[in-house]
Amino acid sequence: MKESLIIACDGEAASGKSTGAKLISKKYNLLLINSGLLYRYASKLVIENKPNNIIIFLNQKFKNINYKKISKLNLHTQKIDEHVGPLAKIKKVRLIMKKAQKKLIRNNKRICVEGRDIASTILKKNPKYDIAFYFKCSLKKASYRRWIDQKKKIPLAEVSKSLNKRTAMDKNRTHSPLKKMKDAILIRTDVLNKKMMVKKMSKIIDSKIN
Repeated sequence: MKESLIIACDGEAASGKSTGAKLISKKYNLLLINSGLLYRYASKLVIENKPNNIIIFLNQKFKNINYKKISKLNLHTQKIDEHVGPLAKIKKVRLIMKKAQKKLIRNNKRICVEGRDIASTILKKNPKYDIAFYFKCSLKKASYRRWIDQKKKIPLAEVSKSLNKRTAMDKNRTHSPLKKMKDAILIRTDVLNKKMMVKKMSKIIDSKIN
């Protein structure tokens, strides 16, 4: 087995990248880091604490984070969904998150990181990813997926509008926009089921390992 393996998983909102990253991390014994959860956690902290200076506040809160604790929180609420996009556009916020992620990544040789700017920014160099995946899904299917995740508490049309807005915001933001790297392998989760998705990803990973 390859001693060092760094995988980047980027994609649009509710595109299935979390599921793909989770399944592949389990199969290849990789530490999984979801960068979106860090942004969502930041949103939760800002919503709850209403700090006068968001940057000073987040800088302090993210100096020493416990990722294990963050990953167990429920951070997929409609309130956070609407708040996290604008927050993620702020350059200084992105720098705080980048620093936190780099710290988590630095000590792990076998890792899978998922988010929206992993291949293009976080793992572009020092360290650089071995494999990059880019997840895409139709808005209709992605909306339904998120609607089920949220236990149908909000109208499906509202979920769809929110997701569409978030993806547009991610792609058009000035700092670290969501984009597919040239060497990233496209994973269409509206075409592939879980089994097919893992099979396609595994084929790429196995060829890299061997």
